[in-house]
Amino acid sequence: MLLAIDAGNTNVVFALFEGRTIRGRWRIATDPRRTGDEYAVWLMQLLSIRGIDRGEIDTIIISTVVPRALHNLEILCRHYFNVEPLVAGVGKADYAIDIDVDQPRSLGADRAVNAIAAHASHPGDLIVVDFGTATTFDVIDFNGAYKGGIISPGINLSLDALVGNTAKLPRIAIEVPRSSSVIGRNTEDQMLIGVFWGYVAMMEGLIARMRAEIGRPAKVIATGGLAVLFDKASDIFDVVEADLTLEGLAILAERAVTK
Repeated sequence: MLLAIDAGNTNVVFALFEGRTIRGRWRIATDPRRTGDEYAVWLMQLLSIRGIDRGEIDTIIISTVVPRALHNLEILCRHYFNVEPLVAGVGKADYAIDIDVDQPRSLGADRAVNAIAAHASHPGDLIVVDFGTATTFDVIDFNGAYKGGIISPGINLSLDALVGNTAKLPRIAIEVPRSSSVIGRNTEDQMLIGVFWGYVAMMEGLIARMRAEIGRPAKVIATGGLAVLFDKASDIFDVVEADLTLEGLAILAERAVTK
């Protein structure tokens, strides 16, 4: 079995694959100081609850946008699974795609892996929107080449900045507004309208500009925690794929072990 580890700025996600099927998925807050031993205590308990023997895991791949977290995750793999992990973008797990930007090495592993997964499942030109700590928009052409994109503040980051820098505004939950009106009648509604519909308008505008620049039809694929929420209230996305990054890691690992 394959253990795919996706270390993002907010959470580290562990997913157990049997073939291309996800058998288990767990997440823990990202903390670069967390040791391999601490990861092991947490993860071994979760595997035990599912009745999974750690000896069944023979391949591990790690993708991280937090460089300081990599070392301790590698220790977890070596000491507790006796597996030398693959690292996305390195050695046998090289992306093997054309990264057609000014600084290819600066591309985050999550975005490269998303590009691989999206191109593997969908023909033609693609725009991938990933809701994480930041919201990213990535363009992949019909040949599978990564052509560039956009980085914008994530909606939770924007809300934290709004609440943290004002004296009287309360913290609110991000949800679909109950009314379709964009004229709020109280402070909380006005904040939710600004955050939610403001974000929708931003995405609509940026995606329209990207499609115009691409000059060909482009399918929009959404992934990340808030993708489903926005999909309920708008028709921005053609498809939502919650596990796009994990699926990309599975593809990379599959390619690596056959080299």
